[in-house]
Amino acid sequence: MNILIAILGLGLLVLVHEAGHFFASLAVGMRPRRFYVGFPPALAKTTRRGIEYGIGAIPLGGYVKLPGMHRPLPRDVDHSFARAIAEDTRMQPPLERVKQKLEEEDFAAAREELAAVREALEASRLSDGARSSAENALVDLDDSLGPGAYWRQPMWKRIVAIFAGPGTNIVFAVAIFAVLFMITGGQPTRTVDDVQPESPAAAIGLRSGDEILEIDMVPVGPSDIPSRIQGSRGRPITVTVEREGQTTMLGPVQPRRDGDTYRLGFTLRGEGLGPGAAVRESVELTGEVTREIGRSLFELAGGEGREDIASPVGIVQGSSNALSRGVETYLWVLGLISLSLALLNLLPLLPLDGGHIVFSIIEGVRGRAVGREVYERVSAVGIAIVLLLFFVGLSNDVDRLS
Repeated sequence: MNILIAILGLGLLVLVHEAGHFFASLAVGMRPRRFYVGFPPALAKTTRRGIEYGIGAIPLGGYVKLPGMHRPLPRDVDHSFARAIAEDTRMQPPLERVKQKLEEEDFAAAREELAAVREALEASRLSDGARSSAENALVDLDDSLGPGAYWRQPMWKRIVAIFAGPGTNIVFAVAIFAVLFMITGGQPTRTVDDVQPESPAAAIGLRSGDEILEIDMVPVGPSDIPSRIQGSRGRPITVTVEREGQTTMLGPVQPRRDGDTYRLGFTLRGEGLGPGAAVRESVELTGEVTREIGRSLFELAGGEGREDIASPVGIVQGSSNALSRGVETYLWVLGLISLSLALLNLLPLLPLDGGHIVFSIIEGVRGRAVGREVYERVSAVGIAIVLLLFFVGLSNDVDRLS
């Protein structure tokens, strides 16, 4: 059950990401053609104001289709309509005129020629498969040549539409952290929240709900508790608690060493913060985590930190383990995954969002579109890097699960 919830949680983050693209595109006047909850093929769908809304058969994440991501090329026409032309050559003359106008970069005239392509398609004798393929290709070509095509938009509109995906993941993480800070993640109290199994704290009978009054018979406040345990340097200590109105001394017991830190193996219950303080703490935490992830990526580029990479398999496994320790722990991890997903997508690699943002800036500075061939070459490099990271992460996950 935990695995299923973890998978659905990861799917939710992808859906949040795609919803960011969708609503930002609408806000700047670019109307997406499709918005699915889950991935196609569709189990159910409806069209409203030119947008197809659907529920996908693959119930993970979401899917958004923006019109005309790339400038159409003559060879796109050959590829898209090859099956239709092979079955009925009446399609070829109007398509040749479209190709000619694309060669001349007269996109308005090319779009006008699509009317003749539609007439030829209606009059042609095609198999069901060829007709369906040609109809879809005609819609895509019309979108690519229309004024609402992504590649024809001003730089700022494209950047807003693309950045909104990872941006929404960042906002989602900040919101989760803020809620957790308001509930339990604020200032610590003296009350024990959780005791780790087989820890020194468990060995002396410390329980959730105990209020720690003294360590080694010295009164302590919430901030004193970890420093007193650390100050023992591993020598046996006693813990005095109040439990159900009774004062009890537990121990002595030796704190367990964890690197340079000494621990008894328990956590203190947090006292929730007010909304303003919770948001401030959430933003600060997001900044700290972002710096750490950035540092890790920089080290990875230098050949270090390979063992820290995880694939979706490892992410789901880690989320499941967090869920077994409680809903709050799982929500902290879900927020961290959302933030990581955003930062990964902002890497300046095609086909990631960061790569599209970089190319939008380049095209804005140049005043004209970058050649499709450049997009394809850079995308091939980006896909290779992403696949390499995926397989390294999968290898690490297999080792960890083994």
